[in-house]
Amino acid sequence: MLKVFGAVGSGSNAVEAALTLLGIPYELVEAVTWMDEAARKRVEGVNPMRQVPALVFPSGEIMTESAAILIHLADLHPQARLAPALDDPRRAQYLRWMAYVSSSIYSLFWIKGDPMRIAAGKDDAPRVIDRVHDRIADCWRKMDEQILPGRYILGDELTVLDLYVTVISRFGPWRTRFYRTAPKMAEIVRRVDADPRLQDFWARRFPFTEGWER
Repeated sequence: MLKVFGAVGSGSNAVEAALTLLGIPYELVEAVTWMDEAARKRVEGVNPMRQVPALVFPSGEIMTESAAILIHLADLHPQARLAPALDDPRRAQYLRWMAYVSSSIYSLFWIKGDPMRIAAGKDDAPRVIDRVHDRIADCWRKMDEQILPGRYILGDELTVLDLYVTVISRFGPWRTRFYRTAPKMAEIVRRVDADPRLQDFWARRFPFTEGWER
């Protein structure tokens, strides 16, 4: 059985959602690494960065990096059509945007999680977070301006890119701003939120609590 190191309300939820759609059972190791030193130590054995997600295959092979895991899982199961095939003309844009979300947006949460990693002092921390939020919103805006979506980002079929954007867009600066900044993708993430195949999953792993969109 696959083993996923993840946490409620984290980027690992995109990987867990993909496994849910694929119907693949997995063992979950809960590790809220941004709050708990014990969790970071628990993850360190599979990811020296002490971050989730990390995926361990039955063979013992380890994968980290959410975008890489999602791409690999989708390619392992082409029958599920969660990614454009190698010869699909959409493949280049799919890879482009998977890498973009990971490097230009998701990576910024390393700063937001502890602004003192770059802030000159504690008084600067709120301004650092504001600027990180502005940068994230601007990155979403630029992506939204360049895509030509159908029902989903790459057309009329849901892919792991849609799962990735749906999960990451729930982090700060929060969905209300995301809806304004990225109006094309706003309807898409709402569609993924409402996907009946994922309702039980969202309720367990990233619940829609009151005020979650902020």
